[in-house]
Amino acid sequence: MSLLLRGGTLVTSLDPPRVVHADLLVEGRRIAAIGERVPAAAAADSVLDCSGCLVLPGNVCAHTHAYSALARGMPYGLEQPRTFLEILQRVWWRLDRALDESMIRASALVAGREALLAGTTTLIDHHASPNAIDGSLDIVSQALAELGIRSVMAYEVTDRDGAVRARRGVAENRRFLGRVARGDLPLVRALVGAHASFTLGDETLAEVVDLARSTRTGVHLHVAEDALDEADAVARFERRVVARLAEAGVLDRPALLAHAVHVDPSEVELIRSSGATVVHNPRSNMNNAVGRAPTAWLGRSVALGTDGIGADLFEESRIAALRRREEDPSVDPAWPLTLLARGATVAGALFGEPALGRLEAGAPADLVVADYAAPTPVDAASFAGHWTFGLSSAAVRDVLVDGELVVRERRLTRSDEAELTDQARTQAGRLWERLTEVDPHPFAPAALLAAPAGGG
Repeated sequence: MSLLLRGGTLVTSLDPPRVVHADLLVEGRRIAAIGERVPAAAAADSVLDCSGCLVLPGNVCAHTHAYSALARGMPYGLEQPRTFLEILQRVWWRLDRALDESMIRASALVAGREALLAGTTTLIDHHASPNAIDGSLDIVSQALAELGIRSVMAYEVTDRDGAVRARRGVAENRRFLGRVARGDLPLVRALVGAHASFTLGDETLAEVVDLARSTRTGVHLHVAEDALDEADAVARFERRVVARLAEAGVLDRPALLAHAVHVDPSEVELIRSSGATVVHNPRSNMNNAVGRAPTAWLGRSVALGTDGIGADLFEESRIAALRRREEDPSVDPAWPLTLLARGATVAGALFGEPALGRLEAGAPADLVVADYAAPTPVDAASFAGHWTFGLSSAAVRDVLVDGELVVRERRLTRSDEAELTDQARTQAGRLWERLTEVDPHPFAPAALLAAPAGGG
């Protein structure tokens, strides 16, 4: 089957921005031709009129938590948290312990729907459900695949829920990596998940690294999101977080390091020299009041994620750009585009698709048609300004993933959205009711209590 996208303005690359006015032909799963090489419309099986629209590479969310999707508006009756650790103990570590299989599936469907409608075509997910570990990655990946979105899965291994659950988390990653390796999940890949240094003992961290090495994949974990992570590492291991991870063998090119807010220059050098990718999550950092990641130091090793606050990369990149310019108004307006391009590079490597994130012949047909009535010219020089100050997810009209039209005229093509919403509300009600029976999580890093605030 072939689809001709006719009359659009194509953004063929984000980093650097490249813009052409041309037609684009999709054949099967791939972009077949652009511009003069595109045959007449009569030769295509179907035609999508893109007049007045931008055609963009699909966005990649490099770090998210689909399991959090039913938390929106969730009632909260406990004392308000004052620290990052209290947010985890009283909110997220309670929520993940309340999840069952039905709630996990509903959360994934909501996360995938919102991602596609916002022009996000790949989700790199970090899952946790300590009372429903076995098979949980199958549930999330299947729900996302039903919608037609690409995903990269990982289960969050941690010692905070005890040694038995830590081993089961490792086993769930191992089992799912084996399933992906068999090749029966074309839109799914996997990493080895882990929570953060402050909830990982040496034995568990070693198991995570051994699994990643034996399966030739990377580790996806939180790094120095809050100062407590650094304080714990210094108190327990007499080294900062990234140095601990480097010595353990975590740092390599496939590694995904979420946040990295409190890394120091020596840690930045370790990250950059390893080829690992830091995932910047500005809205989450602001919401949890953990500080600002040193993105200027980290250079081009940074991708963009949402940490579970939806999957709208237009909004996330806008916030990232404005926060960065608040620190340094000389920052290139195209800076947020480099983060999005890095995320596509990460996903492309995992899928064996180096052209993912670009519109060119032979690239996977993961793309977005944005109905954007630009009030000023759009070209390579002006595109970054349009991205940050004009474009939004509200402009997303159509979305293709792997050559399939999965959003058409702002509606999912594979699912009944009303039915999906009804199911989500039912499971949200169950989750919220169950949360009333879940106490704040008791875990706290003992070494942190005696460590200086901020660590190191």
